[in-house]
Amino acid sequence: MKNYKVIPPKLLRWVSLKVLDGDEKILKSIEKAFSISLIDNTDLELIKVKAINNLKNQENLKDIIVSSIMNKAENICKDVCTYENSNYSGRDRKIDKILTSKYLGFPIMLLFLGIIFWITIVGANYPSEILFSFFKWIQEKLVIFASWINCPTWLSDMLINGVYQTLTWIISVMLPPMAIFFPLFTFLEDLGYLPRIAFNVDGFFKKCSCTGKQMITMCMGFGCNAAGVTGCRIINSPREKLIAILTNNFVPCNGRFPFLISIATIFIAGTMQGFGASIISTLSVILVILLGIFCALLVSKILSKTILKGMPSSFVLELPPYRKPQFGKILIRSIFDRTLFVLGRAISVAAPAGLVIWLFASIGINGESLLSIIANFLDPFANLLGLDGYILTAFIFGIPANEIVLPIILMCYLGGNSLVNMEDTFSIGQILIQNDWTILTAINVMIFTCMHFPCATTLLTIKKETGSLKWTIISFLIPTICGIILCMLTTFVYNIFV
Repeated sequence: MKNYKVIPPKLLRWVSLKVLDGDEKILKSIEKAFSISLIDNTDLELIKVKAINNLKNQENLKDIIVSSIMNKAENICKDVCTYENSNYSGRDRKIDKILTSKYLGFPIMLLFLGIIFWITIVGANYPSEILFSFFKWIQEKLVIFASWINCPTWLSDMLINGVYQTLTWIISVMLPPMAIFFPLFTFLEDLGYLPRIAFNVDGFFKKCSCTGKQMITMCMGFGCNAAGVTGCRIINSPREKLIAILTNNFVPCNGRFPFLISIATIFIAGTMQGFGASIISTLSVILVILLGIFCALLVSKILSKTILKGMPSSFVLELPPYRKPQFGKILIRSIFDRTLFVLGRAISVAAPAGLVIWLFASIGINGESLLSIIANFLDPFANLLGLDGYILTAFIFGIPANEIVLPIILMCYLGGNSLVNMEDTFSIGQILIQNDWTILTAINVMIFTCMHFPCATTLLTIKKETGSLKWTIISFLIPTICGIILCMLTTFVYNIFV
């Protein structure tokens, strides 16, 4: 006969609460410790069902249990601790009634994120122009120096117009937005607002068998997907962490925003002028972003029902008190731990990528560059997506950094062998229209910009975080397949009605 250990009376209440809570990991631990059957016990299940039926659903039951425990702990704390202000948490609770309310929580969250994006996009323009001018000045001096030392033309062209120009382009475009976005994001983190974001969206994400913490990592992905992947460390469940990593690239990083904005300005709002044009352009970009987030949630749901089966983990969050931000620590953490870390990985792949791009644009067969040969080969498949071979080639060669996709497209159309820098959207639009771009091309380019394979920096980060080449390849395929399917669908619908 099996010997059963007696549960101490002091633990009976706690064990009862855990039975009602239904956390299988804890229940199995209790079963092992006391040699009793709590899971698949008919009598206990009936008691649990009756308790749940007295409420609206099990989530309410969990909320009541946790709230009761926290209130009990707070009352005990008040008996042994004294505070100068007995109403020390009153202000925080009043603020939380607004920031986490059912009706105002989401609009305020979107407002905060919108302000951060706007400051990042507008504020990054000026330092980017300064960096472009500075690196261009150095490039002119390098050309003079190469000529002075009688460096072979092919070698100086390869190193200066290939490696150096690609490297400095990525630095000029990536560094300013990250240097603005990450401090602002870290400010919200230090303030204590990020847990409120997770709290607001947790119920919504649970429907996709995920956790609200995934939203925080997606917000980080707006700055840089590599940083968003690293941020997935805050998710405790290995399954949910992996889902968040695999779907983070559906959120467009700051490297893709300039391209999205340029295309929207030229083609979506091109027929309008003034303030209305900027509104239409902004709304079209937001629509593409929402499409990406929707696809991320849909893919998360599919993954949780197939190769990453499982139930969403219990997410009980005690909202921390609001704190006065420490600006010194914010700058150090955001600049050194995030901005320079991500930029360093980007630079490590940018230099060899610049060499490869220059070689493919300069070396040719029968007067046709290797870049053009690849583009012509991909053209039939690209046409199925409503694109052309040069666009698809630019995305492939832009894997070191999304920032260089548009410059590669312009370089291909102009027949050059170095990246083209154009700040004037009208000039860019003229080149694109002359190469048979239509509204369908613009829409599909925006979709594919939002949904295609991660950049090299993000792929390296995924490999490091997962420690698996298999999951790195899957993270490459998932957004790419989604982008291809959506582009084919829009092309099919467009050809039917137009």
